Amino acid sequence: MKNILFVCTGNSHRSIIAESIINNNHSDKFKAYSAGSNPSGTVDKDVLKFLEEKNYDLKSLSSKNFDIFINSKIKMDYVITVCNSANNEVCPIWPRKDQIIHWDIEDPMTKLLNSNDEEKKIIISNTFNVINEKIINLIKNEE
Repeated sequence: MKNILFVCTGNSHRSIIAESIINNNHSDKFKAYSAGSNPSGTVDKDVLKFLEEKNYDLKSLSSKNFDIFINSKIKMDYVITVCNSANNEVCPIWPRKDQIIHWDIEDPMTKLLNSNDEEKKIIISNTFNVINEKIINLIKNEE
């Protein structure tokens, strides 16, 4: 079992989605965690609604700072940054640079702000699909 930490700035959208995909669809091979370099303190309610509609287990999801993982007893096999801001902030302080993978995934937050419910679902679904495809490719490279 390999551990993956997904990091973005706010830990409210992309990293939460990535954590959920791994823990709900690939828990036979991986355990995922998520955190932020500047966490919002809350997971976006529309992201939670989207994941809930997929029947994903949401009980362990929370917005938290990645500092709790730096000296953790949990050995991370991968640290995956899912935004450019977090990539620039995490790289200098994470203990082993060879652990870090960067995925530049567009932040859905600004689009979500002025969207109706149907548009929000589409925006989150698109973000989910991009992340899911990257996870599938990561898993293929593990085999």
